[in-house]
Amino acid sequence: MDKTCLFDVTLFKQKEIEYTIKEVYRALLEKGYDPVNQIVGYLVSGDATHITNYNNARNVIKDIDRDLIIAFLLEEYLK
Repeated sequence: MDKTCLFDVTLFKQKEIEYTIKEVYRALLEKGYDPVNQIVGYLVSGDATHITNYNNARNVIKDIDRDLIIAFLLEEYLK
């Protein structure tokens, strides 16, 4: 009972980030934007106006720390 129990949310967070990026990507595409450029603009600047409000995409992406998104994308790229 004296040992610390670890709870790993990594897999949950990865799935949440992946789902969010795909949803934001679709929303941007549907509105006629270049999704890659808009998402990169948001990640680099922190300015959420790079993301459309369509389908609540702006609020959804703001719920996840930008550093976590960047780390997830880098990990996926390096796989």
